[in-house]
Formats: sequence, structure tokens, C-alpha cells
Amino acid sequence: MFFILNKTPKFFGVFLFLTFFPHFGRLLPSPLGEGLGGRSGEAKAQSLYDNDLLSKDFHAGRRDALRKLMADSSVAVLFSSSEITRSNDIEYEFHQNPNFYYLTGLNEPEAVLLVFKNDIQVDNVSGNEIVFLQDKDNKSERWTGKLLGTEGAKSILGIQTIFSAASFSDYKINFSSFKKVYLIEQKNENASALSKQFLLKLSISKAETDIYELKEMMEKLREVKLKEELDLMRKAINITCDGIKEAMKALEPGMYEYDVEAIVEYVFKSKGAEDAGYPSIVGGGENACILHYETNRKKLVAKDMLVCDVGAEYHGYSADITRTYPVSGKFSEEQKVIYSIVLDAQTAGIAKCKPGEDFRAPHKAAMEVIQKRLMELGIIKVPNEVMNYFFHGTSHYLGLDVHDAGTHGRLLPNSVITVEPGIYIPSRSDCDEKWWGIGIRIEDDVLITEMDPEVLSACVPKTMEEIEALMKKESLFNLMKK
Repeated sequence: MFFILNKTPKFFGVFLFLTFFPHFGRLLPSPLGEGLGGRSGEAKAQSLYDNDLLSKDFHAGRRDALRKLMADSSVAVLFSSSEITRSNDIEYEFHQNPNFYYLTGLNEPEAVLLVFKNDIQVDNVSGNEIVFLQDKDNKSERWTGKLLGTEGAKSILGIQTIFSAASFSDYKINFSSFKKVYLIEQKNENASALSKQFLLKLSISKAETDIYELKEMMEKLREVKLKEELDLMRKAINITCDGIKEAMKALEPGMYEYDVEAIVEYVFKSKGAEDAGYPSIVGGGENACILHYETNRKKLVAKDMLVCDVGAEYHGYSADITRTYPVSGKFSEEQKVIYSIVLDAQTAGIAKCKPGEDFRAPHKAAMEVIQKRLMELGIIKVPNEVMNYFFHGTSHYLGLDVHDAGTHGRLLPNSVITVEPGIYIPSRSDCDEKWWGIGIRIEDDVLITEMDPEVLSACVPKTMEEIEALMKKESLFNLMKK
């Protein structure tokens, strides 16, 4: 056992240890495997294991809200995601189209939703919404997991007019009878058989279509979160905080970037997150200066700063938090100077997260701080050179997508945005060499309220004093080194 641990990447031993001593997982922040979801096996069907999914009433309410935005005598058509081949006969893990999930709660491919502004009657069926989805198939379900089928979907999703996807081609709907058909343009490589059949019906009917308004309507709806959504987002964010804190405690020189990634994502899974909301960004040293670095293979040395930009996804909703901390556990003087600038810039940005402020107000406030302070240090000579070291926006919406849908107008209560300024000074930059290789980003998830903003991700420390204090504590993962 000790031979294996000494010959393998350091924290790979954690997983070998857990394999042979699974009870060790009970020492970690939550029980191993508790609340796990996912698409494999029976977990693909709604509500078999989780009791905190969005309710069918939530999704019905969102469909009603969409109808209120639609023009009279119109129909909106939304498709589920398709399964995508990773290689040969292996598929990527399925991830539902967020708009489709928002309106239905269905987490299966090969489905289509029709939302009608007014009640209609087609083929002796009347109503204002129809879903076509896959039939149950006992043989295929032994391989890929259970499907809801039409009867299960009626009960669990609460949509009463549901047909087999196989019957869609025979569905006698004349789209030209509607004043407008709303749809969101799909990429051809992701087009399902259902969407191809729909496009054929559409071309035959020569109906008036609109590929822009539905996207705008969904952005307006999804921008402002309901309480049920915020509950799930708080869960995703708290899980992410726990993962980052565990990695901070465990970090030491000689580890690899992927060791940190493994610790963070282990905590995600152990606390019930289905997945990471995006590929984890764990960049040390020079890699901290790469905005969306995902390789995570570098061996970390004491002088490195480590950017850890990660987010757990819980029931479809993603967190997005970034912390930057020294591999040695103690900030150098140069690192302290740059870190304090980024933290002050973020504080200024968060102060602008109030209803009525322009979406870009947090960015402008953060940029002003960084611009002024970098000029004082002589790192830049003129204001517009700031773009050499801070070259991205400060905020984006957060929700079912990590870069979530929203109008990008005035900030509204119950919307959630990130505030994430950064400074990145790669080697051979046009400044004093002592600053080279320092990359720092600090990111929090912020809820816009009627009053002061609520920093949802305050559960993970970000002042230098708090970070250094936490990094002195021992992680449960450090037990493997003794």
C-alpha cells in the first residue's frame, strides 16, 4: 500500500484508500454517495432519489409566464438537447437544454415542447401545451436507464397532453394557422430527428417564424430567479465553498494542479452535486494568467499563486466561485500588493450590485480601481494599457447556465450575477520583472436584492489573513500523507 502511494500522484492515493476503507468517507463533510443524481440508471427519471427538485408547479408557472409574453395566436417550439457522441460508441454525459428544462423539468433527450398562446384543438385533442417524448422500452432501458414515458410524464411533469415522439411526424398541425411561430435556432450538428421533422412541417406550411423573440423572452424570464431556484443555487454555492476550503487546507508545494481539482470535485460529489457546472480551472504560476485554463497538469511550487475557479452543479443550477491563494500558504510582498488591488476592485464592484444600476456598473467600478492602482505602481503608463492585464468583463448572470440568460440592462431584484475582477501579469510583460507570473482573480456570486447585495458565496474566505489562517489547518486529505 505504501509503495503504491509513493509511486502514484499524491492524492490518487486518497481514492485508493477510500476504495479499501469506504467508511473513511463518513469523516468528510457529508456521507459518500448521499443524494447523488445523474443520468445513468434510474437516476435519469425524475424524483426517484431526490426530493428537492423543482416542482411541476414551478415549471407550469414558467410556461404560463411565457404565454403572457407571447403574441396572440402564436406557438413557441422548444427542443430538448440531443445526445452527442464523444468517440466511437461512447456518448457525452447528457445535459439538458436549459430553456427546455426550465419549462418542463424533463431531463431526457429526443423531446419537443409546444406552448400555445391560446387553447387549440388538433386531432381531437385540445389544450395549450403538448410534449412529445421517447416511449418506454424495457430492452433499451436495461442499458441506458429508465424513461418516464407518456404516462409517467403526465404524473411527474404535470403536462396532460403528451404523445410519443414517434408520432410527431403524423401530428396534423398546420403551423401556418398561427400568426407567429417562435423558435430558437439550433446548430445543425445538434439537430435531432424531431427537430428535422419539425423543420419539414414548417417548410411545407410556410408559416411566419421568428428566431429572435423567443430567446429574448426566455432571457427575461430566466434573469429573475424564483425562491425555488435560489434554494438550489444556495445549495450549489455552499457545496462549492466547501470544496474550495478543503483544497485550501490540503494545498502544499509538490502537489499537482489536478490534485486540487480532484479534491474540489470529490467534495462536490460527496455532497450530492451531479457534476461540475463547467470544467474546473485550476491554474498555478504562469497558468494563473490564462483565463480559461483547463489542462490542470502542472506541478505546483512554493512561489506560485493558484487560481481555483470552480462551481458545483446541483439539480441543473451552477455556482461559479474563484479564489486565488499562495501554494506556500503565505503571500509574498508582491502578491499581497496585487491581491489587495483585486480585492478592493471587487469590493467596489459589489457595491454597485443594486437594483436600477446598469449591468456594466460593477465592471466600471472595478476597472477604475485597477486602472488607478496599476498606474500608481508604474505597471501601466497610460490608462488604456490596463487592458493588457485586465481584459475580461467583471460580471455575468448565473443560473441554469454558468453564463446564464439575461437582458444585460438594469439590474433587477432576485437576479444573480458574478463579480470577478482580475489582474494577470504573464512573464515578459512590459513592467518590472518582480510582478511577472502573478495572476489573481476573485469571484463571488451576488444576489441583487431590494436593498444591499447579498454575497451568496461569502462562505469561503477571501481576505489574505483569512486565507493564510485557513491554509494552516489540516485537511482530512492530509491524513494520507502520514
